[in-house]
Amino acid sequence: MLPVAGWMGNAQPGIMAVRRTHSEPCMNPDALTDQLSLFLDVLESGSFSAAARLHPLTPSAVSRRIDALERSLDCSLFSRSTHAVRATPAGLAFAERARRILAELHLARAEAVSLSSAPEGLIRIDAPAPFGRRHLAPAIADFLTAYPGLDVQLRLIDSFIDLHGAHLGEVDLVLRIGPLADTRLVATPLSPMIRVVCASPAYLERHGVPRTPAELLEHDGLDWDGLAPAYAWRFESQGKLAVYRPRRLRMTANNAETLVFSVLAGLGVAHLPTWLVSEYLVRGELVALFCDNGLPAPEPSGIYALRLQRDTDSRSRLLLEFLKNRFGPIPPWDLPLQSALQRGAGN
Repeated sequence: MLPVAGWMGNAQPGIMAVRRTHSEPCMNPDALTDQLSLFLDVLESGSFSAAARLHPLTPSAVSRRIDALERSLDCSLFSRSTHAVRATPAGLAFAERARRILAELHLARAEAVSLSSAPEGLIRIDAPAPFGRRHLAPAIADFLTAYPGLDVQLRLIDSFIDLHGAHLGEVDLVLRIGPLADTRLVATPLSPMIRVVCASPAYLERHGVPRTPAELLEHDGLDWDGLAPAYAWRFESQGKLAVYRPRRLRMTANNAETLVFSVLAGLGVAHLPTWLVSEYLVRGELVALFCDNGLPAPEPSGIYALRLQRDTDSRSRLLLEFLKNRFGPIPPWDLPLQSALQRGAGN
């Protein structure tokens, strides 16, 4: 049989050749990653326009993609108004799954890279102890599983390490939470940070529930001993930030976890970051105050990885990219809290 253009030339006599009408379909994980990332960006920003600025898209293109996603799922993920886009209960539930899918895709790619290029060496990190125990250590365990040739030296500390003094050059990355004072360091944003006022149900039963931040002045407080975080006890009032700190401080401490123990014990109200108290809020062991409309806006500063040089080594770049995907754009500790607050508002 003579070969014919567009037909398979290896057909056997007596067997009709098969025409190749199109190439074999191929999986495109980037398309799934982009779609889920776009969905999460809309959820976090509450706006198609804001999400569009994070992607090479117009607001109308973002809207069309979200519409297509909703059609494929056969459910509404967002309720739309002229002022904002808010997630439906289905949207919040889907967000939790989407976050896990993106993390798994990132792990799968990391494992594939590790098998092909096999990066090796030691990464030295220091980080705040409470955040390190809760979130960084589990993330590094997953990272090392994906990159078996890499090793990590992790130091968890409660005080700031002076990178320009005795500890200069002893670490590759430093995790810091809050405003950055030294502009000579190169900062990679890892996660936004949200702070909430919280108290135990027992405390609120004894002392009543403050309805506005100004009422905090008459409540018992739990606070940092010495230098408090920059945005602790600061609330927006008439377009400006105002400080409403309880007049009586039942306990002060230089350790964040100590404040958690105290607020769980019902000693007073505290103004703590969600990465520290989200699990207790979701379980109902603590109550978030002033969250009738959802979580407050993120603080101007967040969680960063600092390094001394702009051109960091490939090992540190791999870890930075891994942590950015792990902790952002919506932190994994905030997603279940958002869902819990929305369910509470619907009851």
